[in-house]
Amino acid sequence: MSPEPRGFLSLLTGSFSTPAADNPTVAMVEAAYRHHQLDARYINCDVPPEALGDAVRGARAMGWAGFNCSIPHKVAVISHLDALGASAAVIGAVNCVVRHGNELVGENTDGRGFLSSLRTVVEPAGKAMVLFGAGGAARAIAVETALAGAADLTVVNRDPARSGELVELINQRTSTPARLVSWDRTYRVPPDTDIVVNATSIGLHPDVAAQLDIEIDSLSPAMVVADVIPNPPMTRLLEHARERGCTTLDGLGMLVNQAVISIRYWTGLDADPGVMRRRLEQLVRT
Repeated sequence: MSPEPRGFLSLLTGSFSTPAADNPTVAMVEAAYRHHQLDARYINCDVPPEALGDAVRGARAMGWAGFNCSIPHKVAVISHLDALGASAAVIGAVNCVVRHGNELVGENTDGRGFLSSLRTVVEPAGKAMVLFGAGGAARAIAVETALAGAADLTVVNRDPARSGELVELINQRTSTPARLVSWDRTYRVPPDTDIVVNATSIGLHPDVAAQLDIEIDSLSPAMVVADVIPNPPMTRLLEHARERGCTTLDGLGMLVNQAVISIRYWTGLDADPGVMRRRLEQLVRT
């Protein structure tokens, strides 16, 4: 189902983040809009933290169908919304806002986007996972994989307060046991790990030479190694993992799949993920 034609009034969506110039989501989503012949626009906005409330009020006043939120607004935006969807309420972070009548409702599509991508190579149920990071993306991934039946979860992070909160959330709200490891030294991935996920920004363009402080030789061919970073899609972590014989999963799949869910929220349309993936591959640095 696609939205009803609105004459000369385009359906408006977009993104609020900072910095925003390197975010390729606008090109990906607009490629989908063109492919499906929707009279819709996606506006990429660089919004500093102190202006987030103004940006949300502006989207509300202009009748936007919804918008994405990225770094650093995924938690701060909640105070400017009318309600939260079920997954966003558990995760405590919002990356997709949807207009329902006069209300703006916060949703979280990051975790579901990652889960859809992960399931192309492995089913997380019954698997042991090591997750690096405890920010918005990490919270979403942890919650969704736990709800999908992961056997256990190890959160590796440098901020014990933030990561401790995430571990407590998983232990209280899901049946998956979670533990915290303080990332105060080079980390060695346990040999019984099935899935390794980088949910930090380490390796994101332009700092493409950066890599996780882990013992590379602790990665084994039986492991799936995933990175949420879409640019470059082949991060140093994934390069090393491939050299070790691991199955790898880049960040483009998560980005595309969460966009499919967002577009469905805003328009009712199931967008073609292949169109968006191809557009991203034309743009991002390899």
